[in-house]
Amino acid sequence: MNQREVVIVTGASHGIGRGIAEAYVAKGAQVVLADVNEELGMEVSKQLVGSVFIKTDVRKEADIKNLMEMTIKQFGRIDILVNNAGKSDFKPLFELETAEWDDIINTNLRSVFLGSREAALQMRKQENGGSIVNIASTRATMSEPNTEAYSATKGGIVALTHALAASLAEHRITVNTISPGWIETGDYSELRDIDHEQHLSGRVGKPSDIAKACLYLTDPHNDFVTGINLVVDGGMTRKMIYEH
Repeated sequence: MNQREVVIVTGASHGIGRGIAEAYVAKGAQVVLADVNEELGMEVSKQLVGSVFIKTDVRKEADIKNLMEMTIKQFGRIDILVNNAGKSDFKPLFELETAEWDDIINTNLRSVFLGSREAALQMRKQENGGSIVNIASTRATMSEPNTEAYSATKGGIVALTHALAASLAEHRITVNTISPGWIETGDYSELRDIDHEQHLSGRVGKPSDIAKACLYLTDPHNDFVTGINLVVDGGMTRKMIYEH
């Protein structure tokens, strides 16, 4: 890169978000780690040379605006936003309170709208525009019981993505979704053979698999790719499953 890209990753202190942040740091980008967990976020920032931490509760509009303002103040631009922050509390339908539903909606979906809007306000001023990647899930199109709120947010992210891609095209901003399948963020060595074998790929996914997809979608040379939902799931959503 001739100029260090400025990349914001939400939910960057652990799991997929951390894996994405690590990939951009390795690429030489200036990475802004946004997370509500200040202690862990600061720790990760110390470990990832080339990153800074900004405490951000993505449920709060003021926090998201502050995230963008502080990034601009420090680095002068925003090239890439990865809306990764989310929560996956699963609860039986008849026990799910409206306040709990609202919290998941605000954390997973509303935050993507707010983050994309605020980042795009800056990106549209830049000659080369920018790139937004939203992390959804294969649960946007398939479900297990008791996942109503989570699934609704992920389906919403997929729809919001292609709407944003249409709205922001004139500003040279690409917007895409990645829908991960099973991505193991714990101890990979503890997975069973059956866990790996049920995937067409022969293995469970890792955060680095999602990170590599982010790097592809945000490469300036790939500006012909916008509005898509890139499923990264080891082939699981294309596998026919019968009870025998």
